[in-house]
Amino acid sequence: MSSIPAPRIRRTAQNTQFTYNLSRRVNDVQTYPVYSPQGATILVYGHENGVTIAWRGGKRFKAAKKAPPQPEKQNGTTDDSIMIIDSDDDEPPAKSKTAFHYEDKPQFEDEIQDTPFPEIVQTLDLALGTAVLKVAVMPMTPTLADDAAWGGAKVLTEKMVFAVSCVTNDIYVITLPLTPPSPESKARSELRSDLLAGKAGSGAWGESLILLGGQNRHSEGIAINLIMPTDTERPGTKSRAVVASHCREASGVLRLWDVPLDASDKPAKAVESFQTEYLPNPLTSISFNSTHTTQLLAVSALQGVRIYDFARPSFTATDATGPFPIQGSWLLSMYQPFSRPSSTRKPIIDAAWIAHGRAILVLLADGMWGIWDVDGASPTAPGAVLSNKLQPGVKGAALTTFSVSGYVEGTSSLRSVTTQNKEHSTGDFAPMTPHTRRQATASLSSAITLDRLATIRGGIKVLSLPSSGSAIQDETVVLWVGGLEHVCVIPGVTRFWDSQLRRAAGTGGDIFNGAQPVKMIKLLDLATGLLGERCCGVGLLIEPDHSIVAQDGGLPADVIVLGESRIVVVREGEDGPGKIVGAAANSRRRRLFSKGDKSDAIIVHGRETRPAKSLFNLSTVKPGTLRLRSASGNYDADADTTLQPPRRTVGFDFMDTLEAAADDTQDFTRRNVEFEMLDIMEIDKTLDSMDGQRRT
Repeated sequence: MSSIPAPRIRRTAQNTQFTYNLSRRVNDVQTYPVYSPQGATILVYGHENGVTIAWRGGKRFKAAKKAPPQPEKQNGTTDDSIMIIDSDDDEPPAKSKTAFHYEDKPQFEDEIQDTPFPEIVQTLDLALGTAVLKVAVMPMTPTLADDAAWGGAKVLTEKMVFAVSCVTNDIYVITLPLTPPSPESKARSELRSDLLAGKAGSGAWGESLILLGGQNRHSEGIAINLIMPTDTERPGTKSRAVVASHCREASGVLRLWDVPLDASDKPAKAVESFQTEYLPNPLTSISFNSTHTTQLLAVSALQGVRIYDFARPSFTATDATGPFPIQGSWLLSMYQPFSRPSSTRKPIIDAAWIAHGRAILVLLADGMWGIWDVDGASPTAPGAVLSNKLQPGVKGAALTTFSVSGYVEGTSSLRSVTTQNKEHSTGDFAPMTPHTRRQATASLSSAITLDRLATIRGGIKVLSLPSSGSAIQDETVVLWVGGLEHVCVIPGVTRFWDSQLRRAAGTGGDIFNGAQPVKMIKLLDLATGLLGERCCGVGLLIEPDHSIVAQDGGLPADVIVLGESRIVVVREGEDGPGKIVGAAANSRRRRLFSKGDKSDAIIVHGRETRPAKSLFNLSTVKPGTLRLRSASGNYDADADTTLQPPRRTVGFDFMDTLEAAADDTQDFTRRNVEFEMLDIMEIDKTLDSMDGQRRT
């Protein structure tokens, strides 16, 4: 049922890694924030031929019923019927005009099976005929399908909505049912007879594609968000989404599209953008605010981070013909610190909204991270709310000071910029001395390091955690810089922010005030799962039963590490989820061999005379031997109560002979050990027979 093979499971001292080896090169992967009706987590990843959707976990499909055998077809007809030949004037039926509507009714099991790890229940390949570079989903809190009517959009309770960008400069908004297709649906006869029947956009899987046009270069990043109805709109307004994209046209272009989500309003041609912003420099990434849905975070590597509001006009008098103005407003600019001793600012790798759109977390190329408090979201010492000053008449608002900042563990090599002494030279001839040689070496190393910072890759992913009871809803952040050596997780951003503020003020938490410090956790041994591939991105994945994982001492969410052709799901914690996986795997192995089933694994059992279970025994007598008589001449009645008959084991019997040969204390110089070992293994007989057959 699934085109993705079973994962390769490896457990390290810190985490458990599930490696999915794919047959294609993966460009991007996203976790859809809405679970399927059968309880599966949905993964969407783009590759060289389109996009693939994988349903991980949840209820399995019921076993398909065997169809009754069809009667054999007879060559010819049994009755004497008259065959009427149509004339050439009659129009033959065309396949394109007769659309076959298939209604899929998948059936699932009643309960979710208890397995060591979630299995891939179903996959679906949507072939676009071109490579998909980026995938974007809505910034929502992971929720069930019944509760996904965000902003009144009931379409989200039945279908998933996401956007993809292709290498052919095209952008598509794809809608697809949340329920995975049944195996019978994928085995239809019309899909086998026509190779293009299952292509994306044909409607064979209940999907629909909306093309967004207007770009002359492929998109470097896309984002999608749901447009909330305003107070001026009449009730019953249909839901729609807004898609943003940035590319490297000219010096940089930002475009936005208004896309209807209702199936009856599907446009017949490509949708044109309602706003186009020409930028002085190309952007690095963009992301929508989950609370203020009209605000877009635009990240530039060297020019800082800015907030763009497409619903707030830049001029008071606007000639907008639609629901949005033809040009939005830039609300706020945030600038990163300088890279000493140079006069340039540190390159920004990525930035993302945190605290539900009230603050911004930024990651710099030298391993530095910082939090800009935009809306007074500081947990302990909130300052003046800067967003109150962002009125339409205020221009040029900027922010440079971090609320808290620090460095990612192990990134000191990225900051090894040798201080360059700037001395004014008179233009005279200066001989090469040890002092001037050191100056030249320092200047060269400084220039190389600054250029190298601009090429360092990384990223930030934020996931809102579902609230349980009256607890405050928190967020989990995963970030990476440079490669797989620097992948870190912040379990709770709010608590982490609070801990950093207390640490800076010198009032760290203790055992009495209940404020437990939260640290940034670094993931180790990721090369075990990537198997030599480089890290291309990270993500977060949370199961519907996330509370169980949190109680077991692990992270509240699993980490997705994207390789070149592999997807690795990392579960952190030795005594958390990893322990559950190991215990379940061991129990399954014990159940398998206790039933007497044969196994392909090489299992070596010990001596059968060894007791299966031994309790504390202070006697000096060797266990398993006959006890000596007591002074009264009677045996000790309780002497052998701790010995239990051993259970029948599965393995190779020749290991007992090998152990006996290894325990022999005779002089090895007088023995032909090699001959004895070959005789024990009966390898010499096999070699002789093979040699005889070769001579004949």
